[in-house]
Amino acid sequence: MFASTRRILGQFFSKSRKINNEPLNKVSLIVIVLIDIFILVNVFTGLNDISRWHLDPSQAYPCYSDWQNYRTQTNKDSLDKQYEFLKLSFTYDNKTTSTFQQTYQQAEEGNLGKVSETCLQYAQRKDNINNSANQQALKAIDQKQGKISNLEQANRNIRTQYDSTLLEKIAGQSRNQSINSVGAEKAKQALEQNTRTISTLAKEISNLKNELLAKPEILSLIAFVNDNGNFIEVEKGYQQASFWYPSIQFGFQSIFLLPLIIIALLVHNFAQRKGYGLVSLISWHLLVIFFIPLSIKVFEFLRFGAIFQFVFDIISAIFGGLLFLISYIYILLIPLIGFGIIKFFQKVVFNTKAQVARRVQKSCCVKCAKAIRHHDSYCPHCGYYQYVECQNCHNLTYEHLLYCKQCGHSQDLINL
Repeated sequence: MFASTRRILGQFFSKSRKINNEPLNKVSLIVIVLIDIFILVNVFTGLNDISRWHLDPSQAYPCYSDWQNYRTQTNKDSLDKQYEFLKLSFTYDNKTTSTFQQTYQQAEEGNLGKVSETCLQYAQRKDNINNSANQQALKAIDQKQGKISNLEQANRNIRTQYDSTLLEKIAGQSRNQSINSVGAEKAKQALEQNTRTISTLAKEISNLKNELLAKPEILSLIAFVNDNGNFIEVEKGYQQASFWYPSIQFGFQSIFLLPLIIIALLVHNFAQRKGYGLVSLISWHLLVIFFIPLSIKVFEFLRFGAIFQFVFDIISAIFGGLLFLISYIYILLIPLIGFGIIKFFQKVVFNTKAQVARRVQKSCCVKCAKAIRHHDSYCPHCGYYQYVECQNCHNLTYEHLLYCKQCGHSQDLINL
């Protein structure tokens, strides 16, 4: 196995560094490497672009996160929960001319997929509440809340000084020697005044919130969000989209890469048959470059795609919380898949016996594929010896072919 791997790697590097079995000079090698890097960067750029062609779950169901956040806020009372949700539904940027509905629909432009109809209805209700009167009411509440925060901070500072003043008074220290600017009596008065103001502002804020939440357009939005029936389909759609999205991405990436691989392979085979050394070298490099991202994307799909989710669900159902077993499965599965890919290309795509059979039929060198005369024992282009001795009849026959051309005996033992 190691000898076979070493031979494959040797052939790979030989094909990557030589033109017509002649080593590339340093300048040509640098140019080839720069071309490889440039093409590889553009291939990954194209893969990134095409992977975003289809709407991702958050674009197809943009209202799901809002509804999920609203549903999970169980530590607040109904009024605060509705008001916090309402604040997030407003836009304060006057320069923005697009509505929520238009913003959701813009995701469809130039992409595949559709935005959820429920989310568009949700966006329409959010647009209805975004008027100047409601925005002014929110600003008034925020201003009053800011005043309360300032007064509470002032009270904390006063309490600190008040406690220190009391200690000085108990110790019998004179007021002139005090380090505090406010006396105990004045501090107490200020605390009481600020507390009354805070209470008044809190009542005003509560009234404003109740008035705001009682408006018809806001009641419509809150009722729409509270009706879980509106979002059952959204939740199912979002979860299904999340499950299939990696597979969809991999499908589009494969559509992008496979034509490039097929074209590079056809050009490479044609160049080898015709003896176009430079074209053969460049097409070989392109073939390798196109296979690099494909291999990466295959392993990403196996790690995050539908297959991973399928394995995850099975292990979760059988072993419960022992999810670390997924890592064991992938440690075994990935090498097996990699081994299968290597065997496929070794036996099908780059099969030595199949290549030699085609070259012998066209009177070409079994090594470099250049045209030679039928009776030539050595290739005049690369110097490779064309024959091997048959172990049955001891006559010369072509290397790597299945049967001896003299006696027809199987040559499998020779070619091992």
